[in-house]
Amino acid sequence: MAGPLAGTRVLDLSRVLAGPWAGQNLADLGAEVIKIERPKVGDDSRAFGPPWIKDAHGRDTTDSAYFTSANRGKKSVTVNLQLPEGQALVRALAAKSDVLIENYKFGDLHRYGLGYDDLKTVNERLIYCSVTGFGQTGPYRERPGYDFMIQGMGGMMSVTGEPDGMPGGGPQRAGVPIADIITGMYASIAICAALAHRAQTGKGQHLDLALLDSQIALLAYQNTNYFATGKPPRRIGNLHPNIVPYQPFRASDGEVILACGNDNLYRKFCEAAGCPELASDARFASNGKRVENRVELTRLLGEVFRKRTKKEWVELLETASVPNGPINDLAQVFEEPQVKARGVKVEVAHPVAGSLPMVASPMRFSDTPLEHKTPPPLLGEHTETVLREILGKSGEEIARLRAGGVL
Repeated sequence: MAGPLAGTRVLDLSRVLAGPWAGQNLADLGAEVIKIERPKVGDDSRAFGPPWIKDAHGRDTTDSAYFTSANRGKKSVTVNLQLPEGQALVRALAAKSDVLIENYKFGDLHRYGLGYDDLKTVNERLIYCSVTGFGQTGPYRERPGYDFMIQGMGGMMSVTGEPDGMPGGGPQRAGVPIADIITGMYASIAICAALAHRAQTGKGQHLDLALLDSQIALLAYQNTNYFATGKPPRRIGNLHPNIVPYQPFRASDGEVILACGNDNLYRKFCEAAGCPELASDARFASNGKRVENRVELTRLLGEVFRKRTKKEWVELLETASVPNGPINDLAQVFEEPQVKARGVKVEVAHPVAGSLPMVASPMRFSDTPLEHKTPPPLLGEHTETVLREILGKSGEEIARLRAGGVL
């Protein structure tokens, strides 16, 4: 397999999004990822539809579009963890794996003899990554955690949305489960770092990733704005708390985003837009002054933007090398020439859908390019192959396990 993690085996016991997102990242990077699912039903997210993946004849399948977003490149093995023989199979696979990812509630896997302390006795090199809502320590560690509640508890919704009292004002969740996704990303980084550490020491370790921790970390400068002032940041819609102008403006026929990240870009914008007096005005001459006088500058620039169409503004600002862009829906996103040139959309052969469109990993490597050849698996698609090739099970043994409800 291509990719920098070729030769690495990952046992993915996670469901829904945060853990599976980490597993998919590792699969994209070339790791062999074996996804353990419940017999007959599988990952909860397989049922998160509609929309459903269509088969080659345009009919709905039993797999949701949601599931396919986070499980590319994996092998699916069905195992009943509530049965001792199922637990023994997972323990045997963990003994032959480099990484294990799980997002069970705190302590759940210990009941099955599959906690970190249990598995490190059979594989001291195992990197065991636990992904939970609140982590392995603290008073909330036994609580279940879901993205929406974490966006609220972790401050994301306090800085997202229009201000109170404005049309549409009030707290808003992000348009995707950002707490789940960023935790999956942090988990991916932590796993790669632990692999690097193991290469030096020969030892695995337990990684403790929490949605709440990750969501708070994601707030970046909003956290340090609070630390610097002692005042919690508030929702300001599409405005930037520290940079002006850095927002959408309404042209005569739609909206354009203007992103003047420094004073030089602001001066270039004013020159190109035909309002150089706004660059020399003492109220707006520096970013600090523009933040202080945001309301008046926004009013004045609003009058300037209404004089041209969206297309005219984009062409004008591109010529002047001033950062700008339209607000695209997803249909428009995938029609952007840059998106097409980068190969962001890929087609993966699928045993039921035929050809399945997916988004390629954004990680690009010069010497170990990533491949996207393996689709999200059908439920239990690789059970027999994995048990035969990795655990050496015979056809008779597999048939007995299946008859006993273990698989």
